Amino acid sequence: MNAKYSSDIAIDWYRTPLDRADLTRLMQRSNLRGWLQTGLHLGLFFFTAFVCYQLYLTIDGSNWWWSVPALIAALFAHGTIGPFMGLIAIHELQHRTVFKSRALNEFFEKVYAFISWSDYLWYQQSHPLHHMATCHRAHDGEVVLPVKFSLKRFSVWLGLFAWNPSATWQRLKTTWRHANGKLQGDWYQYVLPESNARLRLKHRNWARTLLIGHALLAIAFILSGHWFAIVLFTFGTQYCGWLGFVCGIAQHYGMNPDIADFRYSTRTFTCSWLPAFYYWNMQYHLEHHMYPAVPFFNLPELRKTLEHDLPPAPHGLLATWREIMNIKNNIARDPHYRFVPAIPAGNGGPT
Repeated sequence: MNAKYSSDIAIDWYRTPLDRADLTRLMQRSNLRGWLQTGLHLGLFFFTAFVCYQLYLTIDGSNWWWSVPALIAALFAHGTIGPFMGLIAIHELQHRTVFKSRALNEFFEKVYAFISWSDYLWYQQSHPLHHMATCHRAHDGEVVLPVKFSLKRFSVWLGLFAWNPSATWQRLKTTWRHANGKLQGDWYQYVLPESNARLRLKHRNWARTLLIGHALLAIAFILSGHWFAIVLFTFGTQYCGWLGFVCGIAQHYGMNPDIADFRYSTRTFTCSWLPAFYYWNMQYHLEHHMYPAVPFFNLPELRKTLEHDLPPAPHGLLATWREIMNIKNNIARDPHYRFVPAIPAGNGGPT
C-alpha cells in the first residue's frame, strides 16, 4: 500500500440537515428516467456520428465550399458530447442511481467505458474514496487541490476546439501500459494495490479489451470501406473537449482542501438544459457530494430543498467562469489567496 495516502478515513462531514421523508423520496430511482437519459445521450452521440458520415459522403469537387465546412461543424457537435461519454456518464452509473436495476447500471457502465476508452475499474476504486475524503490530501488522490490549468499553450486550445493527436497518443500508450500490467502514479498504486492480484488481472484484461476491441472494429471499418467511422467512433470521444473542460474544472477549482464541509471544497453552478443534459446534472456538484445516493435527475429539487444553507450558485457558464478566472487572477497576484464561499450566517460548518 502506498504510504503517501492513509486508509484511516474518519471525517465527520457537515451535511445540511434533510428530513428523512424528503431524502427517501429524493433517493427513489427510476428505470424510465434511466432509459430516457442513456437512450437520448447515446442516441445523440450516434446521431451526430451519422450526420457526420452522411456529410462526408456528400463531399466532392463541386460542393466542397459548403460540404467541408458543414462536416467540420458536425464533427464539432459530435466531439462536444464526447467528453461526457466517459467518466461523467460512468460516474452516475457507478453510483448505481441511474436505473433501479443494478444489472442495467453495470451494463451501460461498460458500454460507455468502451466507447470512451475509460478506465472504469480504476474509477470504481478511486471514486468512493473521493467521496469519503473529498479534497483531503491525506486520503483523496483523485482531486488534489489546488487544481491547476493553463490556457497559454496551443496544444490546449487544439484539444478544446479541434484534435490534439499527442493526447490521443498518450491515451493509447497508457492503455497499452495497463494492458501489460504496468501502473504509474501513487494514486493508481494505492487504489489498485499489487497485493490485490485479482483486481490487477481484471484491470489488465479490461485494457486489453479496449485495445483488441477497438482494433477489430477499426479493421472492420477499413475492410468494409467505411474507414471514416474510425474518426467518429474509435476516436470520437477525443476531440473538441471544450464543454467537458468548461463544466469539469468548475467542480473544485479554487476551493479549499482539508475541510469537513463540502460547501468549502465543492462548487455548484446552474446552467441551461442542454449542458445539464450532457453533464448529467453534475453542475449540482455540492448537493451530489452531500447526498450522493440521490439520482442525478433529482438534484435540482435537492438543491431547492437545501438552498437556504448553501452558498449562492453562479448561473450560467459565463458567470461561473468569471468566478473561476477571478480566483485564478487573485492566486496569480497572491499565492496565499484563499477563496471563501459565502456560507449563510449561522448555518453550521467550519469558519
